Amino acid sequence: MSSFFGLGKTRTFKPRKDVPEGTKQYQLRKYAEATLGSGNLRLAVTLPEGEDLNEWLAVHAVDFFNHLNMLYGPSRSFIRVPLGGRVRYKRPTKLPAPEYVDALMNWAQGLLDNDDVFPNRIGVPFPKNFRDTIRTMFRRLFRVYAHLYSNHFDHICALGIEAHLNTSYRHFFLFVHEFDLVDKKELAPLDELNDAILAEEKTR
Repeated sequence: MSSFFGLGKTRTFKPRKDVPEGTKQYQLRKYAEATLGSGNLRLAVTLPEGEDLNEWLAVHAVDFFNHLNMLYGPSRSFIRVPLGGRVRYKRPTKLPAPEYVDALMNWAQGLLDNDDVFPNRIGVPFPKNFRDTIRTMFRRLFRVYAHLYSNHFDHICALGIEAHLNTSYRHFFLFVHEFDLVDKKELAPLDELNDAILAEEKTR
Protein backbone atom coordinates (compact mmCIF):
# COMPACT_ATOMS: atom_id res chain seq x y z
CA MET A 1 0.00 0.00 0.00
CA SER A 2 2.74 2.47 0.89
CA SER A 3 4.63 2.08 -2.35
CA PHE A 4 1.48 2.27 -4.48
CA PHE A 5 0.35 5.58 -3.02
CA GLY A 6 3.82 6.94 -2.34
CA LEU A 7 3.13 7.37 1.34
CA GLY A 8 6.70 7.45 2.51
CA LYS A 9 6.66 8.22 6.23
CA THR A 10 3.09 9.52 6.23
CA ARG A 11 1.13 8.02 9.10
CA THR A 12 -1.60 5.58 8.20
CA PHE A 13 -3.77 3.31 10.27
CA LYS A 14 -3.56 -0.43 9.99
CA PRO A 15 -6.26 -1.94 7.76
CA ARG A 16 -8.91 -3.83 9.68
CA LYS A 17 -7.90 -7.49 9.62
CA ASP A 18 -9.88 -9.81 7.37
CA VAL A 19 -12.60 -11.87 8.96
CA PRO A 20 -11.93 -15.61 9.26
CA GLU A 21 -12.77 -17.90 6.35
CA GLY A 22 -16.01 -19.80 6.76
CA THR A 23 -17.82 -17.00 8.56
CA LYS A 24 -20.84 -15.23 7.11
CA GLN A 25 -18.94 -11.95 6.92
CA TYR A 26 -16.19 -13.64 4.90
CA GLN A 27 -18.75 -14.98 2.43
CA LEU A 28 -20.47 -11.61 2.17
CA ARG A 29 -17.15 -9.85 1.58
CA LYS A 30 -16.39 -12.22 -1.30
CA TYR A 31 -19.84 -11.54 -2.72
CA ALA A 32 -19.38 -7.78 -2.35
CA GLU A 33 -15.99 -7.93 -4.06
CA ALA A 34 -17.46 -9.89 -6.96
CA THR A 35 -20.35 -7.49 -7.49
CA LEU A 36 -18.09 -4.46 -7.10
CA GLY A 37 -15.76 -5.94 -9.69
CA SER A 38 -18.66 -6.10 -12.13
CA GLY A 39 -18.71 -2.30 -12.23
CA ASN A 40 -22.34 -2.19 -11.08
CA LEU A 41 -22.21 -0.21 -7.85
CA ARG A 42 -25.98 -0.31 -7.39
CA LEU A 43 -25.81 -4.10 -7.32
CA ALA A 44 -22.76 -3.93 -5.06
CA VAL A 45 -24.68 -2.09 -2.32
CA THR A 46 -27.94 -4.05 -2.44
CA LEU A 47 -28.44 -6.49 0.43
CA PRO A 48 -28.28 -10.02 -1.01
CA GLU A 49 -31.55 -11.86 -0.65
CA GLY A 50 -31.88 -13.75 2.62
CA GLU A 51 -28.80 -12.19 4.21
CA ASP A 52 -28.56 -10.41 7.57
CA LEU A 53 -28.45 -6.61 7.33
CA ASN A 54 -26.08 -6.23 10.27
CA GLU A 55 -23.57 -8.56 8.63
CA TRP A 56 -23.82 -6.55 5.39
CA LEU A 57 -23.36 -3.25 7.24
CA ALA A 58 -20.34 -4.62 9.10
CA VAL A 59 -18.62 -5.85 5.96
CA HIS A 60 -19.01 -2.48 4.29
CA ALA A 61 -17.98 -0.48 7.35
CA VAL A 62 -14.67 -2.33 7.34
CA ASP A 63 -14.17 -1.87 3.60
CA PHE A 64 -14.99 1.85 3.60
CA PHE A 65 -12.63 2.41 6.52
CA ASN A 66 -9.86 0.65 4.60
CA HIS A 67 -10.58 2.65 1.42
CA LEU A 68 -10.59 5.95 3.27
CA ASN A 69 -7.45 4.94 5.13
CA MET A 70 -5.60 4.54 1.83
CA LEU A 71 -6.88 7.89 0.56
CA TYR A 72 -6.19 9.70 3.81
CA GLY A 73 -2.56 8.59 4.03
CA PRO A 74 -1.16 10.51 1.07
CA SER A 75 -3.55 13.40 1.66
CA ARG A 76 -2.50 14.01 5.25
CA SER A 77 0.58 16.01 4.32
CA PHE A 78 -1.53 18.87 2.97
CA ILE A 79 -4.51 18.83 5.39
CA ARG A 80 -4.02 21.96 7.45
CA VAL A 81 -7.27 23.92 7.97
CA PRO A 82 -9.45 23.51 11.08
CA LEU A 83 -12.20 20.91 10.96
CA GLY A 84 -14.53 20.73 13.97
CA GLY A 85 -16.60 17.84 15.27
CA ARG A 86 -17.12 15.30 18.05
CA VAL A 87 -14.81 12.34 18.30
CA ARG A 88 -13.39 11.66 21.77
CA TYR A 89 -14.48 15.01 23.19
CA LYS A 90 -17.57 15.54 25.33
CA ARG A 91 -18.42 18.78 23.53
CA PRO A 92 -17.97 19.90 19.90
CA THR A 93 -14.33 20.89 19.68
CA LYS A 94 -12.47 22.68 16.91
CA LEU A 95 -9.29 20.84 16.02
CA PRO A 96 -6.67 21.23 13.32
CA ALA A 97 -7.83 18.89 10.56
CA PRO A 98 -4.94 16.40 10.91
CA GLU A 99 -5.73 15.96 14.61
CA TYR A 100 -9.45 15.63 13.92
CA VAL A 101 -8.96 12.99 11.25
CA ASP A 102 -6.41 11.14 13.38
CA ALA A 103 -8.85 11.07 16.28
CA LEU A 104 -11.72 10.00 14.04
CA MET A 105 -9.74 7.21 12.39
CA ASN A 106 -8.42 5.99 15.75
CA TRP A 107 -11.98 5.93 17.08
CA ALA A 108 -13.25 4.02 14.03
CA GLN A 109 -10.40 1.53 14.14
CA GLY A 110 -10.98 0.93 17.83
CA LEU A 111 -14.59 0.01 17.10
CA LEU A 112 -13.73 -2.18 14.12
CA ASP A 113 -11.15 -4.07 16.16
CA ASN A 114 -13.56 -4.59 19.07
CA ASP A 115 -15.16 -8.02 18.75
CA ASP A 116 -17.91 -6.95 21.13
CA VAL A 117 -19.03 -4.33 18.60
CA PHE A 118 -18.04 -6.05 15.34
CA PRO A 119 -18.19 -9.79 16.12
CA ASN A 120 -16.65 -12.04 13.50
CA ARG A 121 -17.11 -15.42 15.12
CA ILE A 122 -19.92 -17.77 14.21
CA GLY A 123 -22.86 -17.52 16.58
CA VAL A 124 -21.84 -14.26 18.26
CA PRO A 125 -24.65 -11.68 17.89
CA PHE A 126 -24.24 -8.01 17.11
CA PRO A 127 -24.94 -5.62 20.00
CA LYS A 128 -28.44 -4.13 20.20
CA ASN A 129 -27.17 -0.63 19.43
CA PHE A 130 -25.12 -1.77 16.42
CA ARG A 131 -27.06 0.23 13.83
CA ASP A 132 -26.73 3.41 15.88
CA THR A 133 -22.99 2.78 15.99
CA ILE A 134 -22.93 2.23 12.24
CA ARG A 135 -24.81 5.47 11.59
CA THR A 136 -22.38 7.40 13.77
CA MET A 137 -19.40 5.84 12.03
CA PHE A 138 -20.69 6.53 8.53
CA ARG A 139 -21.58 10.11 9.43
CA ARG A 140 -18.03 10.70 10.64
CA LEU A 141 -16.40 8.97 7.69
CA PHE A 142 -18.47 11.19 5.40
CA ARG A 143 -16.87 14.25 6.99
CA VAL A 144 -13.46 13.09 5.83
CA TYR A 145 -14.68 12.53 2.27
CA ALA A 146 -16.34 15.96 2.29
CA HIS A 147 -13.19 17.63 3.59
CA LEU A 148 -11.05 16.04 0.90
CA TYR A 149 -13.44 17.09 -1.86
CA SER A 150 -14.12 20.59 -0.55
CA ASN A 151 -10.62 21.63 0.39
CA HIS A 152 -8.08 19.37 -1.28
CA PHE A 153 -9.39 17.97 -4.55
CA ASP A 154 -6.66 19.80 -6.50
CA HIS A 155 -4.06 18.10 -4.34
CA ILE A 156 -5.79 14.74 -4.78
CA CYS A 157 -5.57 15.24 -8.55
CA ALA A 158 -1.90 16.20 -8.28
CA LEU A 159 -1.29 12.92 -6.44
CA GLY A 160 -3.07 11.07 -9.25
CA ILE A 161 -5.56 9.36 -6.94
CA GLU A 162 -8.75 11.20 -7.89
CA ALA A 163 -10.17 8.09 -9.61
CA HIS A 164 -9.75 6.16 -6.36
CA LEU A 165 -11.45 8.92 -4.39
CA ASN A 166 -14.32 9.20 -6.87
CA THR A 167 -14.98 5.46 -7.01
CA SER A 168 -14.70 5.06 -3.24
CA TYR A 169 -17.02 7.96 -2.53
CA ARG A 170 -19.56 6.90 -5.16
CA HIS A 171 -19.71 3.44 -3.59
CA PHE A 172 -19.91 4.97 -0.09
CA PHE A 173 -22.71 7.39 -1.00
CA LEU A 174 -24.81 4.78 -2.79
CA PHE A 175 -24.48 2.51 0.24
CA VAL A 176 -25.43 5.30 2.63
CA HIS A 177 -28.39 6.21 0.40
CA GLU A 178 -29.55 2.60 0.09
CA PHE A 179 -29.76 2.11 3.86
CA ASP A 180 -30.48 5.70 4.98
CA LEU A 181 -27.42 5.78 7.20
CA VAL A 182 -26.70 9.52 7.18
CA ASP A 183 -29.26 12.33 7.42
CA LYS A 184 -29.61 14.40 4.27
CA LYS A 185 -28.66 17.58 6.13
CA GLU A 186 -25.36 15.94 7.12
CA LEU A 187 -24.68 15.17 3.45
CA ALA A 188 -25.31 18.79 2.39
CA PRO A 189 -21.63 19.70 1.83
CA LEU A 190 -21.57 17.35 -1.19
CA ASP A 191 -25.18 17.79 -2.33
CA GLU A 192 -24.21 18.68 -5.90
CA LEU A 193 -22.02 15.61 -6.28
CA ASN A 194 -24.59 13.39 -4.57
CA ASP A 195 -27.36 14.57 -6.90
CA ALA A 196 -25.12 13.90 -9.90
CA ILE A 197 -24.42 10.36 -8.69
CA LEU A 198 -28.13 9.62 -8.22
CA ALA A 199 -29.02 11.15 -11.60
CA GLU A 200 -26.42 9.02 -13.34
CA GLU A 201 -27.67 5.89 -11.59
CA LYS A 202 -31.17 6.55 -12.92
CA THR A 203 -29.90 6.50 -16.50
CA ARG A 204 -28.23 3.12 -16.15
